[in-house]
Amino acid sequence: MQKIVPHLWFDKEAAEAAAFYASVFPESRVSSVTTMEDTPSGDADMVIFELWGQKFMAISAGPIFKPNPSISFMVNFDPLFFDGSQEAARAKIDEVWNKLIDGGKALMQIDEYPFSKRYGWVEDKYGVSWQLILTNPDGEPRSPIIHSLMFVGDQCGRAEEAINYYCSVFTNAKLGSIHYYPEGMAPDKPGTVMFADFKLEDAWFSAMDSAHEHKFKFDEGVSIVVNCEDQAELDYFTQKLSAVPEAEQCGWIKDKFGLSWQITPIVVEEMMVNGTREQVNRITQALLPMKRLEIAPLVKAFEGE
Repeated sequence: MQKIVPHLWFDKEAAEAAAFYASVFPESRVSSVTTMEDTPSGDADMVIFELWGQKFMAISAGPIFKPNPSISFMVNFDPLFFDGSQEAARAKIDEVWNKLIDGGKALMQIDEYPFSKRYGWVEDKYGVSWQLILTNPDGEPRSPIIHSLMFVGDQCGRAEEAINYYCSVFTNAKLGSIHYYPEGMAPDKPGTVMFADFKLEDAWFSAMDSAHEHKFKFDEGVSIVVNCEDQAELDYFTQKLSAVPEAEQCGWIKDKFGLSWQITPIVVEEMMVNGTREQVNRITQALLPMKRLEIAPLVKAFEGE
C-alpha cells in the first residue's frame, strides 16, 4: 500500500487527463475508473493511476477547484534511471516536455540553469504543473516524482516550520537537504527556504518559500491523501493535521499552513474499486454526509446492513 498519494481535482477531465499522463511518463498506467453517482457535483469519476511507479488519484467533481502551481510535481530524470546514460535522460526530459507543453504554458522555459543542466517548469493543458529536471546521480537517490510545495502569500516564510511539523506528525519521516535565500534576492528574505526536501513515509517532498506576487495558493485543486489502516490511525492523522474545522468534509481536511489533505481508510478505496454498482452507490451516499470518516458505518453500508 502506498501511504501517501497525490490527488488532483478536475471539472470533468479526470479520466482523460489520467490517460494522457500515462501516455507521457515511463512505467505508467490507469488502474481504475469508478463513477460515484448522485453526488453534489453529479456523477463524479474517481480515477486511480500510476506515473513512473507513483500512485496518483483524481476526481471529476465540477469546476469548484483547479490545480495550480502552489503544488507541482518535480520529475527527476536521473541518469541512474536510464542505465547511467546522461544522453538518454536528456532525450527523455525533452520528449516529456514537448508532450506536456502542447496546449499548456511554460512557467520557466526548459534550458540550462545554475542548478541543473536541463530544467523546465510547465503547466499542462489541464492546469497541473510539472518541474522537469535532469538530476546529478551523485548523492542519495530520490524517487522519480516528488511533491513540490510552494509557500506564498501569508504562508511565505513558513516552509521550514511546515517541514518540521510534518516530520513530527509522520512516524517514518526524514529530513533531506535545506538551502536558504542569501542576501540580495529580494523580495525573498534571507534565511527563508530557497529549496528543501524531506520524506514522509514512502513519498519525497520538496518545499520553498516565495515572496514574489502569486495569484494562487494551496487549495483543494491538489490535495494529499493519507491512506490509513484502521480507525485509530484515521483519528490520529485527522487530529494532528486538521486546523480548520469548517473545511472538514468527506475526510478532506485543511492544515494550519493551508494545505489540503484527505485522511481516508484504504478499505474505502478497495470497496469503491471492487464493489458492485449497488455497493458503490450505498457507500457513496453513506460517505457524503460525513465530516471525519468513520469506517464501521461505511463498511455496513457497503455490505447492505
